[in-house]
Amino acid sequence: MRFTGKTALVTGSAQGIGAAIATFFAREGAQVMVADINAKLAKRRCEDIRKEGGRADWMKADVSRSSDVKKMVKETIRKFKRLDVLVNNVGTGSPHPLKNRPLKEWDSVVDASLRAAYYAVQLSAPELARQRGAVVNIASTRALQSEADTEPYSASKGGLLALTHSLAVTLSGKVRVNAVLPGWITTDKWHYDGFKWKISASDHAQHPAGRVGKPEDIAHAVLFLCSEDAGFITGTRLVVDGGMTVKMVYQE
Repeated sequence: MRFTGKTALVTGSAQGIGAAIATFFAREGAQVMVADINAKLAKRRCEDIRKEGGRADWMKADVSRSSDVKKMVKETIRKFKRLDVLVNNVGTGSPHPLKNRPLKEWDSVVDASLRAAYYAVQLSAPELARQRGAVVNIASTRALQSEADTEPYSASKGGLLALTHSLAVTLSGKVRVNAVLPGWITTDKWHYDGFKWKISASDHAQHPAGRVGKPEDIAHAVLFLCSEDAGFITGTRLVVDGGMTVKMVYQE
């Protein structure tokens, strides 16, 4: 129970990776704010956490809107009287290819993934500093390597890495700031819509770890970085991808 008496705010935590992170914090004693753009699913995730005996509340938050970010931070502190952990988990993709992508799509992705993370830390920093807290930004291995037509997503995640080390220096001695970079993660078991990933044996085998990742893998990494066990770790990035980014791939 590494987080008993502490409060964690996790954005985009109704489903997927964020849901696993929020749930695992609650399982280790934290009070958790489930913040998500989908109010119905945020409430449902909160109820599931409570069914396990965890302490949680929920709120609707579109983090691309600065007013929602401000409300989210303020309400979390008001509800739980403190804030020890901020996990900036929200990330969105872009459906259009480079040749016909509207500029507003770039703005939308960057606002939700990068701008929101910056503003959430800016607003949370005074309270996090009082608690000698921690921030984890959920980036992606797309910050290090890309597929075609992923420019907004890749750029926003790359920006999170720079933001991470910059904030770590700015908040040195007060708040630790780190980034986690997930690789291929199958999130279906943490979704409510019944969607199932079609994963083949070869999909698992191409990973040096022998399998595709799970949201639990990311949750474990995040909780470690926010714990006292990681007290000497700040400004760094932790790649959690089953070894894929270090594997050389040759085409025959």
